[in-house]
Amino acid sequence: MGKKSTLYNRYGLKRFHAYPSFLVQGHTLDFTAAQARGRAIKTNQDLLPETPWINVFYDDFWGTLLTHSGSHKSYRPLCTLSFRINYALSGLEPWGYHLANVALHCTVTALFTRLARLLLGTGCWRLLAGLLFASHPVHTEAVAGIVGRADVGAALFFLLALFCYVGHCDQRMEGAQRQCWVWFAGSLVCSACSVLWKEQGITVLAVAAVYDVFVFNRMKLKQLPGIFYKKKNMRLLLSVFLLGSWGIFLLGFRLYWMGNKPPNFSNSDNPAADCPCFLTRILTFLYLPAMNMWLLFCPDRLSFDWSMDALPLLRSITDWRNLHTIVFYTTLLALAWFGLLTRTFKEKETNGKAHIANGKSSTNGHGYHSDYEYSIPDSDSVQTNGTNGTKKHCIPRTSLPTTENVVVFSLGLLAIPFLPATNLFFYVGFVVAERVLYIPSMGFCLLVAVGMRALWIKLRTNSSRTLVFVCSASVVLLFGVKTFLRNQDWHNEEMLYKSGITVNPAKAWGNLGNVLKNQGKMAEAERAYRNALYYRRNMADMLYNLGLLLQESNKFPEALHYYKLAIGSRPTLASAYLNTGIILMNQGRLDEAKQTFLTCADIPDENLKDPHAHKSSVTSCLYNLGKLLHEQGHQEEALSVYKEAIQKMPRQFAPQSLYNMMGEAYMRMNKLADAAYWYRESLRAKPDHIPAHLTYGKLLAMTGQKAEAEKYFIKAIQLDPNKGNCYMHYGQFLLEESRLLEAAEMAQKAAQLDSEEFDVVFSAAHMLRQASLNDAAEKYYKQAASLRPDYPAALMNLGAILHLNGKLQEAEANYLRALQLKPDDIITQSNLRKLWNIMEKQGLRTMAP
Repeated sequence: MGKKSTLYNRYGLKRFHAYPSFLVQGHTLDFTAAQARGRAIKTNQDLLPETPWINVFYDDFWGTLLTHSGSHKSYRPLCTLSFRINYALSGLEPWGYHLANVALHCTVTALFTRLARLLLGTGCWRLLAGLLFASHPVHTEAVAGIVGRADVGAALFFLLALFCYVGHCDQRMEGAQRQCWVWFAGSLVCSACSVLWKEQGITVLAVAAVYDVFVFNRMKLKQLPGIFYKKKNMRLLLSVFLLGSWGIFLLGFRLYWMGNKPPNFSNSDNPAADCPCFLTRILTFLYLPAMNMWLLFCPDRLSFDWSMDALPLLRSITDWRNLHTIVFYTTLLALAWFGLLTRTFKEKETNGKAHIANGKSSTNGHGYHSDYEYSIPDSDSVQTNGTNGTKKHCIPRTSLPTTENVVVFSLGLLAIPFLPATNLFFYVGFVVAERVLYIPSMGFCLLVAVGMRALWIKLRTNSSRTLVFVCSASVVLLFGVKTFLRNQDWHNEEMLYKSGITVNPAKAWGNLGNVLKNQGKMAEAERAYRNALYYRRNMADMLYNLGLLLQESNKFPEALHYYKLAIGSRPTLASAYLNTGIILMNQGRLDEAKQTFLTCADIPDENLKDPHAHKSSVTSCLYNLGKLLHEQGHQEEALSVYKEAIQKMPRQFAPQSLYNMMGEAYMRMNKLADAAYWYRESLRAKPDHIPAHLTYGKLLAMTGQKAEAEKYFIKAIQLDPNKGNCYMHYGQFLLEESRLLEAAEMAQKAAQLDSEEFDVVFSAAHMLRQASLNDAAEKYYKQAASLRPDYPAALMNLGAILHLNGKLQEAEANYLRALQLKPDDIITQSNLRKLWNIMEKQGLRTMAP
């Protein structure tokens, strides 16, 4: 037995010694607005229970520090807190998030219907406004898209703030000072909450001022210049002044909290903002509100993303779309003229219209209030208190505002919340965003309802009024059907992206490619990616995703080509550097791989959309660079790189593989205490990390803690019973403990599970040979040689086992093939000479020269 073992060692049988290999490849990039918003939940560390909840007040919507240069500056902590509650209740299960969104939408609809009642009365018109809002198709993105909760939540507190201000106005008129300012404080608090759900919420302060001036006090434009000269208006002016002051405070705080720096957007997010031509910018920005209004009027063409070239820029005054702009602003001015400049009619009793008598209004017999009944005197009305004879100033009011007042308020509710999206004050990161229309659509729904009411009043015949009713019901029905169909588009990602191909083909095809790739439909995904690049060739994310797909399909040269194109389009795309380096490393181009990893590590994380993903890719680059140096035997350099990776590692990065490789480097340097520390750190970071169990088990065995070591090997097998590598490490341990039959059993299990892994099969054959199971060893040596037919060591060891098994001519053939591949191998030459001596003694013909 000893002689054979010595002979076998001279044959150079390869001892199993495999280090865990983890190529940390980048994932498919999320490059559209729809997918990017998914980062607010899927990869947002602020939702995790181990993250302090206070972090949501320092980070943006995506979990990036608000003052970071790459932050999107979307400060929505209350919305993030609601996501965190959802995460605590149901993890990443979508039903809980959708249920919350629907509940919020129902609440907002109920509040809006109540607002419509305040403005339109208790008849069917407030119901029409509520139904229009509830069923409008443009709301689908805000309600069906989980992160649209920012808009829905902001709308909730928007309406609550408005109702509080209505209460303030009522109490102010009645002279109840304490209740008046309690309602006002509630309005300020709710407006702040609306802002903390989404920035758009700050516009409620201006809408509240419009309500106070034009609805509650029912002023006309001509009355505004004299507002400062009448004593009775002092409380009105004070309220409006405090609203403005609160708005300035919120804006100042918001600007300070985000580091006094505006966000940076990609030119593809808002192409007009980066256009050097002033005329193009002006024409495009003037057209965008008209386009949004058209979506409210006729939401037949909706999309999850309107960026890039979904709306081509208006580059000339001859562009026919300028007619839409002219019609839109003409209509807007006409409505404003009607609401602000039309003279209020005097009290009339003719033609069956309602009139005012002794400060009270009557109806025309149809259950609604006339549009001509409200006449507000310019002078103070004086009423005498019957109990003490004191005089009190008040404005006589009817139960409902006039049509003109409602039109003015509706225009304000439509236009003011939309102002932040107009690029008037600052450039925004989108072209058209349907979710942004959630609050402005309230004004639109009120305008439609008040318009239908006005038609009903003007038309006297039953047939005409029936037509108005049918038209109203038809609009609600059509909106409902369209919303139902649009919700089907949002049923899953594939349907959503297919629905957007006609509007934004580049983005839609790209995202569809991601979905198909995740479904394993590689050929279809590749076609989708190439379709996207057909429409826009310089999309770095798309080039990267196509390269990743080709890499996973083992088309490495083509994948490398697309990674380089992606880097050329965006030199800061760290994930492209990472995968480029991995391919180069696997191709043996180690110097190029090393330089690629170093270049990636030096990319600053300034002004990046997703700094967390960038840091993760940089950390992975450093990990792979350290692994490369480790395998080259440069342990000190490897440790230096690993330590740099730990310093740059983002919070969400899984560090167990990095810590394990730190332990491997220290183990190679024979610093066993340091190695043990990092192995334990790896297990602390991920208690079920199999490589750390194996490497720590090897270390314990080296230090004489055999029983403890065996526990770690067995635990690794229990964690993944189908992983042959675990059985192989345990078998190596058993072999060193001279438990040869147990080692052979582990070796056979490993070779059966990982029959395509050369190292596993080759080492299994060695263990079987050590256990004197030569026939089984021969089987696996043949299998190893078939896996690597051009590997000299495999052929030489196959020759050795055939030599021992007496199959001398087969052994000779394998020795000779090994020498053809490696002519100067001393062990093979020695074994071949011994074989020829035996064959000559047996009278067998040899190939000896």
